[in-house]
Amino acid sequence: MKIFQFLLLLIIAANTSLSAQILEPVKWFFSTEKVSNDEYNLIFTAEIDDKWTVYSQFTSDDGPVPTLLTFENIEGAELVGKASEKGHKKEEMDKLFEVNVIKFLGDEDFVITQKVKVSDASKPIAGYLTYMTCNDKACLPPTDIDFSFNLGGNGGSSTASNETNNADQSEEKTFTISNSSDIASNSDQGEESQDQPSGILKPVTWEMTKKQLSDDEYELIYTATIDDGWAVYSIYMEEGGPVPTTVNYENIEGAELIGKAVETGKKKEGYDPMWKDDVDNVIKFKSGEPYVITQKVKITDPDKPLTGYLNFMTCDDRRCLNPTDIDFDFGFGAVASDVAQMNISADGKVDQSRPSIKETVKDPLSDCGKTDGQKGDSLLLFFIGGMLGGFIALLTPCVFPMIPITVSFFTKDTKRKGWVNAAIYGVSIIVIYVVLGLIITITLGPTALQALSTNWIANTFFFFIFLYFAGSFFGYYEITLPSSWTTKSDQMADKGGLLGIFFMAATLALVSFSCTGPIVGTALVTAAQGGLMGPTAVMFGFSLALALPFTLFAAFPAWLNSLPKSGGWMNSVKVVLGFLEIGFAFKFLSTADLTEHWGFLKYEIFMAILIVVCLLCAIYLFGFIKFPHDSPIKKLSLGRKVVAAAFVLLALNLATGFTINKDTGIYNSLWLSGFSPPVMYNMFLDKQEVDPEIKKRYPSFSKCANNIDCFKDYYEGMAYAKEVNKPAFIDFTGHGCQNCRRTEDKIWVDDKIRETLNNDVVLISLYTDDRKSLPEAFVSMEDGKKKRTVGAQWADFQVVNFAQNSQPLYIMMTNDEKVITHPRGYEEGINGYQKYLNCGLDFYKNEQG
Repeated sequence: MKIFQFLLLLIIAANTSLSAQILEPVKWFFSTEKVSNDEYNLIFTAEIDDKWTVYSQFTSDDGPVPTLLTFENIEGAELVGKASEKGHKKEEMDKLFEVNVIKFLGDEDFVITQKVKVSDASKPIAGYLTYMTCNDKACLPPTDIDFSFNLGGNGGSSTASNETNNADQSEEKTFTISNSSDIASNSDQGEESQDQPSGILKPVTWEMTKKQLSDDEYELIYTATIDDGWAVYSIYMEEGGPVPTTVNYENIEGAELIGKAVETGKKKEGYDPMWKDDVDNVIKFKSGEPYVITQKVKITDPDKPLTGYLNFMTCDDRRCLNPTDIDFDFGFGAVASDVAQMNISADGKVDQSRPSIKETVKDPLSDCGKTDGQKGDSLLLFFIGGMLGGFIALLTPCVFPMIPITVSFFTKDTKRKGWVNAAIYGVSIIVIYVVLGLIITITLGPTALQALSTNWIANTFFFFIFLYFAGSFFGYYEITLPSSWTTKSDQMADKGGLLGIFFMAATLALVSFSCTGPIVGTALVTAAQGGLMGPTAVMFGFSLALALPFTLFAAFPAWLNSLPKSGGWMNSVKVVLGFLEIGFAFKFLSTADLTEHWGFLKYEIFMAILIVVCLLCAIYLFGFIKFPHDSPIKKLSLGRKVVAAAFVLLALNLATGFTINKDTGIYNSLWLSGFSPPVMYNMFLDKQEVDPEIKKRYPSFSKCANNIDCFKDYYEGMAYAKEVNKPAFIDFTGHGCQNCRRTEDKIWVDDKIRETLNNDVVLISLYTDDRKSLPEAFVSMEDGKKKRTVGAQWADFQVVNFAQNSQPLYIMMTNDEKVITHPRGYEEGINGYQKYLNCGLDFYKNEQG
């Protein structure tokens, strides 16, 4: 029972944090206290919010998770005795866990002190602290907090000491670190830090760039943006006081430094009361102007990168942050994909913003594409698709027989009252389905819905769900809602009046779920790429199609005579829908295969599956296959023969997708473009090769859609564009992006557009759903989340610089990162696309010369 209660509280806490805010009721601070020449106290202090508790190291393992110190690296020291605790301690039988617990309340700090004896002060003491916190309503999951103490150099910092600090300094001054804010504050020897939490501080952001001066000379430029009240110390600061800024070159085989580094900024030199006991003259650069270090270099071998790290320390008038290393990697060959392309903040977060892009994307250099944008057209397509789904649902045995029954109920009253009530009934259907769509969309959120369109787990799940839908349509089982829902709704409908009519509509929605549910599910998942409005437009179209017949037949009851009679044909409609569901199922499996690069469902196999599905459907309609609820077929009706023949023709049409385009060397794309895998993603056709010399220098250089040369790395593509003096054409795309495929298969296939993309611009295709792992993950400055994949990197790049997250997105830029054209989304039509390209090219050529 106690385990169930505990899990329930964890779920409540998780839901609370998702729906409201992230709970952080406990903040930990780490500090040191020097006891003797070789003994220190390591002090772990928790500030606990009111009504929350943290559990003792010595509480029972049968209840909440005890606080635990785990030392992973303690080679240079040994623990002296057990860790002690102090705070507002309370020991009692806990109703939640049903065991005796020892906990510390939030009205006092909870402090753990562990004494250590140091044998080698150069070796850090590192590990992690595990704790759990609860209040009377919820528990947060156990959390690990990393710590690292360096008792050499600066005394008590949480990172490695800087080698420029001398032994005297470490004896005279101790730096105390708070792990929650990464703040280092000056404190006198032997005194415990009383620093207060103030959130994560990142007062200095570095940007590292280079400027070419001649064929073999460059300036390396290190620019620090400093927040108000903070300062960074000069590279020419004498040792003994604050840590000077240093630029350390680890690999400089292909370059030579020319002269000394030059500093510029808001400089202040002289006496500093913070460092009065350490040094008489302090040289620092304050906020208000960028602090810039410039170093000239001569490149002797451009193929060898210049790598190293910059170390700096920053302080305000009462505290200092620990010295921090910022890595840099400059390239001088054809590929200049420096780490310097990304701005790295003091806390290690990566800012992918490109200032020139952000400035010009708001007001591009030209008016090209200014009036473009077809968002409304996309919503119209969702609406039309929803209506088609609604009309199909009307033909199913769950809905069709309800039309005359329901209409006869409304025609019992006067003609005017009858069609008014029928109209209310129709509006109620629309309200029910639209609200359902909104609830699903808002619950998941537009970002989550968009993620469904490319996430391999979601798409694999949909593959099995749609196969399950198909089995239901084939008649092997029914997908129904709880009968109690239908009963309750029916009882409310019997009360009459407006409320009764509304619940009549709700009853229809419930009892017809076995037929409409799979159709609605298919529509919602397909519309997920439309964000918040996509599912809403689909549900409005679906419900409008479902509601119209009831209203129209109530207004014109004589029309009922024109309706076909209910019969076995309705089950045939369901079975045909089952075959269509199988086709949709493999579409989602194809998306998972593309994004994960599994390679088992390539174009040929996918098209073969669709052809087989069409032929099986035709065989069924011709009466050679039967399903559980099929009526005996005495004679094939004309309509059945026509539909069967249509599926045969469809199969033949799909077979033409195996013909090869002589110009592109790949299969001819059909009207299924965007639904089927890209024609480039095939098994049997020979792959065209790119220029090996360019490939050697630019690893991402490859063939994209229609065998067009492209780069799949932004920085490599821009470096090549500068090399050949051409504009760059940025293509934000995705393996699971349907409209991207439609553009490539229907527009890029045009000879003139292919020629433009191949010869006049440098095409850079950035796949925002590419699941390939990055060589090194990074944390984005934009959202604070770790980016582990190539797709996540380019998705972050798109959001940061273009403030958009939808694909496709096309932008033409100069090779020095100035936006020429207004960003363009998906639009049909070859002429409009060619006009967009020509407009940008004409502007670029005129500006060049």
